[in-house]
Amino acid sequence: MSRPTPLRGVHEALGATLTDFAGWLMPLRYGSESAEHNAVRQAAGLFDLSHMGEIFVTGPQAGQALDHALVGYISALEPGRARYTMIVDPRGGVLDDLIVYRLADEEFMVVANASNYPRVAAELTERAGTFDAAVEDRSERYALVAVQGPKARAILGELTEADLDNLKYYAGLPATVAGREALIARTGYTGEDGFELFVAAQDAEPLWAALTKAGEPYGLLPAGLSARDTLRLEAGMPLYGNELSAELTPFDAGLGRVVRFDKPGDFVGRQALEPLKDVPPTRRLVGLIATGRRVPRHGYPVVLSDGGAVVGEVTSGAPSQTLGRPIAMAYVDNDLSTGLAVDIRGSHEPVEVVELPFYRRKK
Repeated sequence: MSRPTPLRGVHEALGATLTDFAGWLMPLRYGSESAEHNAVRQAAGLFDLSHMGEIFVTGPQAGQALDHALVGYISALEPGRARYTMIVDPRGGVLDDLIVYRLADEEFMVVANASNYPRVAAELTERAGTFDAAVEDRSERYALVAVQGPKARAILGELTEADLDNLKYYAGLPATVAGREALIARTGYTGEDGFELFVAAQDAEPLWAALTKAGEPYGLLPAGLSARDTLRLEAGMPLYGNELSAELTPFDAGLGRVVRFDKPGDFVGRQALEPLKDVPPTRRLVGLIATGRRVPRHGYPVVLSDGGAVVGEVTSGAPSQTLGRPIAMAYVDNDLSTGLAVDIRGSHEPVEVVELPFYRRKK
């Protein structure tokens, strides 16, 4: 049985197509996927992200506990700032990618993916056991709403007196939004500027209604999981279960920069990861742009055009509204950059290899 978010009634009233995602009942689309995607690129989109997990780590040694539990240098964060990081197993395999916010000197919020946050909470509890720190999964108390797109700043500014102009990327600010207490975070998963709003679960519907009304003059549309996936794909952002898994290390995924060997003390996975820092992985994550109209999908083999030998695998693929062509991310043998195709049901469809991301917003 899929769990509803606090905004289920809103989604039903809007006629959304609902689907199971990581055990949650989520809106796949409200109408046209392309309209929702394009609204985010050109104006703004409104997303329900309440399936994400919020895990709090508090206490005098909360920062040190997170340094030990995660690959990042979390204790070096200033209050009000956030960091993208990962939790790995002792072999270095990625258990989840995370965003950690330092809310105060002794208070951190770890935001984990929907499918993983119970395990992340359990791992953090175990790994923090020798530190003067407490771990509490507060996911049930929160809703998370995001407004993303070039008009996001103007829309949110209608509802809050918070200093949005000086809120940096990967920072969080406690504020009042539409009369409700919220943590405003300037982060996102679309490649656009935007904000994620953490609020009490009971405040989700009033906040959504206020953002919808404020966004009407700007062209804001509610956006579902389909648009979120094509937007993050264009932006070259990894999805756990596709580009990231326990079978891959951060270095395999080209994200070795998030592993901080310069922090004090040991951390889980260090022994496995340290030998990899100066060794090129055998495969690398690249972008693929199809020359035809057929779409490479997750799991499809990447092959050599002349001979068909398998040299990689597609991790994510979809039609790109922005580029007007099918695109994909794939792991391919490290020395290959030309002469590739994707095996789509027995047909070898030529692709162009490009560096990620496919799309960068204009500053």
